[in-house]
Amino acid sequence: MRFQEIGGVRLSVVGLGTWQFGSREWGYGASYATGVAPELVRRSLELGVNLFDTAEAYGFGRSERILGEALAGHRDEAFIATKLFPLVPVDPIVTRRARLSAGRLGVDVIDLYQVHWPNPLVPLAATMGPLGRLQREGVVRHIGVSNFPLARWRQAEGLLGGPVLSNQVRYNLIDRRIERDVLPFAQTQGRLVIAYSPLQQGLLSARYGVGNIPKGLRATTSDFLPENLERIEPLLGVLRRVAEAHAATPSQVSLAWLLRRPNVVVIPGASSLAQAESNVEAADLELTDAEDEELTAASDAYRPVRGAQAVAPLAKGVADRLAARVRGIARGLRA
Repeated sequence: MRFQEIGGVRLSVVGLGTWQFGSREWGYGASYATGVAPELVRRSLELGVNLFDTAEAYGFGRSERILGEALAGHRDEAFIATKLFPLVPVDPIVTRRARLSAGRLGVDVIDLYQVHWPNPLVPLAATMGPLGRLQREGVVRHIGVSNFPLARWRQAEGLLGGPVLSNQVRYNLIDRRIERDVLPFAQTQGRLVIAYSPLQQGLLSARYGVGNIPKGLRATTSDFLPENLERIEPLLGVLRRVAEAHAATPSQVSLAWLLRRPNVVVIPGASSLAQAESNVEAADLELTDAEDEELTAASDAYRPVRGAQAVAPLAKGVADRLAARVRGIARGLRA
């Protein structure tokens, strides 16, 4: 495992994202939450992972609780990051919810406490003030943000009066918007980018295509529209070719491409021990400069259907799935 040292912390470049722990929207079920999830945490620790990311919004606190129970007895080996859901993020609500998160995690101190999203209706000062006090009181070690544009990140630092260590943002071969300003800021100022959805919900695993569209949460996003699955095939082809050259997987290549960027760590989720192990192995995959350039060029060339163009086909897909479910129920009632 390789590590990133920034702001006085030493983090594994591959962490474990735990949105799926206890969250119904992923459809993994109770057996995953009670059996697989704790094993994922323990196996990740064995492989050298020390960064574990969760949030109070994931499963309405269940993810924090599952993670905390799995880390019992291993607290000193883990760097735990969780997130404040920014609904009325003012004191004393911020203080209370930070302590509730710590309680669910079973810790006295939260290593990294992040504001999950900007709240445009609440002045940022009302949030950063209590966060700064929690840091001074030792309830949290480091403050971070998530999904913040650069101007908002800078503002948070000014209000805190000190470093906001990290910004957790979507970053992958398909979504590279942060390269315009957020990533350069992190690299020049000694801050950290925590890349979530580094595989774009599995799209960059190259497992899916027009004839294999996923079900559940992912089927409701424009990335998995048939037209976009056709458009992305050249990029997936490059991923497959580079993966074959390294006896690796497209997912590992996608993660390795991200990890060539300074000040970036990734937090992929995992549905199985094998997937978690595969993600960790990406930390040791060394791409060549030529491979990096080829992947970047293929990413630049990808032009997906977005916005208004995607609304009609997405709505049709949802309607078709709903109709299929109704037909299934009707068949069951007639049986």
